[in-house]
Amino acid sequence: MEKVISLAHGDGGELTHRLIRDVFINAFGNQEESMFDASILNIPGSQIAVTTDSFVIKPIFFPGGSIGKLAVAGTVNDLAVSGAVPLYLTCGFVIEEGFQVSDLKKIVEDMAEEASKTGVKIIAGDTKVVERGSADGVYINTTGIGSYLQGHGNSLSFEEGDAVIVTGTIGDHGIAVLAARGDLGINVPIQSDCASLNHMLAKIYENTNGVRIVRDPTRGGLATTLVEIVEDFSLNVVIKEELIPVKEQVHGMCDLVGFDPLYLANEGKAILIVAAEEKDKVLDILTGFPEGENAVVIGEVTGTGRGRLLLETPLGSKRLLTRLAGMMLPRIC
Repeated sequence: MEKVISLAHGDGGELTHRLIRDVFINAFGNQEESMFDASILNIPGSQIAVTTDSFVIKPIFFPGGSIGKLAVAGTVNDLAVSGAVPLYLTCGFVIEEGFQVSDLKKIVEDMAEEASKTGVKIIAGDTKVVERGSADGVYINTTGIGSYLQGHGNSLSFEEGDAVIVTGTIGDHGIAVLAARGDLGINVPIQSDCASLNHMLAKIYENTNGVRIVRDPTRGGLATTLVEIVEDFSLNVVIKEELIPVKEQVHGMCDLVGFDPLYLANEGKAILIVAAEEKDKVLDILTGFPEGENAVVIGEVTGTGRGRLLLETPLGSKRLLTRLAGMMLPRIC
């Protein structure tokens, strides 16, 4: 375990995994409680889902969103992929002295608009102001509360032949934020995919059977999220490189700066593993929503036992994928 925290500990890759496992889970909970993006709590007469998140994205405004929209959508999605119906949010603001009130109003308006779209209510909050230079504009912390419906997603009953589906193009958020920082002096015509997915996923849960698991590939990207799934449940999965949807702008920027789109952050995409006989029905529902219009099957479960994720190239060769190692793009959410 490293002696000090680095920016790479916040990138969702191998260092994040070790930090969570060795520090937080070791002190606060067991391994089973760490597998999902929201905890399901047994309350007499019902089950509720609770999740918490913090947002430190830089810049706070980016093509396709802002830290306010992201705070709501990111929290809602953590509940939705866990099979819960998002209901309530709390929000805490840490604001730096000198921050523009007009920018704060825009952030709050973006939060209200996104909350209205998703159907959640913001029910409590807190505000703290710190000295100039002690923060970078504004940070937001949220807690999301939802109603967990038994049988909604995440059956975890995996079988050989299960289909791996991604709901759209990957890496859009990472490249949009990178371009918005202006460090490279390049204008890239791409927007973040920042969006709430709860209505789309609810329709999947309500109208299909055989959903094994749903996750949102945020920090660490598609590859890291799938590696976490295969390792947690001892699955062998093969995904095909030629089937993974990536926009030309993302490919171009990745070639320029040496990034791999498989590891770029997304903020409006989901990964679903579903029974083979259900994949066409799931795709039909997904493509009926703007957020899922580019949904596609990218691979399948090939067996159990070793917990490996393999990428098959167009030439037929395969390579092992691992978690994001080191730091790719900090302050991405």
